[in-house]
Amino acid sequence: MATSLTWLGHASFRVDSPGGKRIYVDPFLNGNPKCPEGERSPERCDLIVLTHGHGDHLGDTVAIHQGFLCPVIAQVELRAWLDGQGVKDPGGHNPNKGGTVPLDGVKITLTDANHSSSTPDGTYAGESCGVVLELEDGFTIYFAGDTNVFGDMSLIGRIYQPDVAVLPIGDHFTMGPREAAVAVELLGVVRVVPSHYGTFGLLTGTPEKLRELLPPGVDVLTTDPGETLEL
Repeated sequence: MATSLTWLGHASFRVDSPGGKRIYVDPFLNGNPKCPEGERSPERCDLIVLTHGHGDHLGDTVAIHQGFLCPVIAQVELRAWLDGQGVKDPGGHNPNKGGTVPLDGVKITLTDANHSSSTPDGTYAGESCGVVLELEDGFTIYFAGDTNVFGDMSLIGRIYQPDVAVLPIGDHFTMGPREAAVAVELLGVVRVVPSHYGTFGLLTGTPEKLRELLPPGVDVLTTDPGETLEL
């Protein structure tokens, strides 16, 4: 079974792994104006991974967990807050940057990201993170989360060698296309999935502008929300 990646609008994604796991990254579904109606109530979920605590990323995490009792991996302070919201943690689902959680054939590693992080009630939620998701067959996706471009993305590329990078391009709250093009160069990837654009008026970056700034040989993989990329 191949890896598939479904964009759910904004910065929310569903990953279907080679081993048959359904993984949600930053599941902002209800309240997300770009999430298709049919995607707002997951039919199953085996794992949730969060980059940070802002409501447009934390989204429906608590409700999905309570519906499926799936593990939730999040940075240590955010994970502690989730404990108080009824998200059960058997232990070990609270790494910090540089830490890896192996879970039933999948490896989840948190990386640096330059952004802020707090929960919807204003609680400090540690620092924003990127996520490296290594699936059962070794296929690796880097979700940058909300961030600007930073030089140590070259280390993320060197250490984890992602097959695909998911990068924000909307500008204003994250990097825009100009910075994302440099991020592609630093990471050394040839396939990039843009995210965090088109949801709200302030997010003006577009995949077309990113394509203009990238060298030949780099594929910008785009879909409409709800559509799936076979990776």
